Amino acid sequence: MSRIFITGSADGLGQLAAKALMGQGHKVVLHARSEKRGQEALDKAAGAENVVTGDLSNIEETIELASKVNALGTFDAVIHNAALYQAPPEQLFPVNTLAPYILTCLVQKPKRLIYLSSDMHESGRSKLESFKTAISRITYSDTKLHVVMLCKAVARHWRTVYANALNPGWVPTKMGGRGAPGDLEKGYETQVWLAVSNDEKAKVSGRFFYHRKEMRYNPEADDVLLQERFLSLCEETTGVSLPA
Repeated sequence: MSRIFITGSADGLGQLAAKALMGQGHKVVLHARSEKRGQEALDKAAGAENVVTGDLSNIEETIELASKVNALGTFDAVIHNAALYQAPPEQLFPVNTLAPYILTCLVQKPKRLIYLSSDMHESGRSKLESFKTAISRITYSDTKLHVVMLCKAVARHWRTVYANALNPGWVPTKMGGRGAPGDLEKGYETQVWLAVSNDEKAKVSGRFFYHRKEMRYNPEADDVLLQERFLSLCEETTGVSLPA
C-alpha cells in the first residue's frame, strides 16, 4: 500500500486519480485551493485520508502548503496535477510553473514524482527571459514545457527518485470541456500507474508518457543548460531552492 499526495484533486483528473488509487487500497491526501473546495473534495472522495488547502497562484500560500503536507508525514508518491488553462499569464505562471517547482523543492522527497503536462507543450517555448520582465508573454503551452523541463531536471539531480511527466490527453473534464474527444479513463490511468505500479516500465525516470507508453516530446526540455537556468530563475523568483 502506498501513500500519495495529489495537487488539484478537488475535481477533474486529480479527483479521478484519487478515487482510482483509493479503490486499489492506497492512502490519498487531497489538495484544494480553499477550505470550501477542500470540504467538497472530501465529500466527493469518501475515504481520502485528509485534505490540505492552499491557493497555488500565491507563492506564499504554496510555500505554506508544503509545510502542511510535510506535517502529515512522508509520501511514496506526489502527483503534480493542478493546473489552469484559460487564465491570464499572471495566474498561469505561478500555478502551472512555479507551484510544482516549489512543492518539489519543499515537500519531503517521495519515491516517485509525477508531473502532468500536455501535448500542447510541444508548441511551447521556455521564454526564460520573460520570467523577470514579461510574464504576460508566457502561454499555457510554455508552462507545460516548463513542467517537462522541471521533471527532466529533477530526474537528473535526484537519481533515487522516479520522476516522470505525462500527457493525459484532451479529455472531457471541466478544464477540457464536455466536447473533448479523449478517453476520460485513460486520462488518469497513467499517473495512477506511475505512482504505484511495480511494472518495470513504470519504474523509470526522466521519461514522457501518453497512455502508459513513452512518447516523443519537445526536445527543448532536454537542454541541460536551459534546465539549469530554469531552476535558477525559479529560485530567484520564489526564494526556494532545489535540495541536492
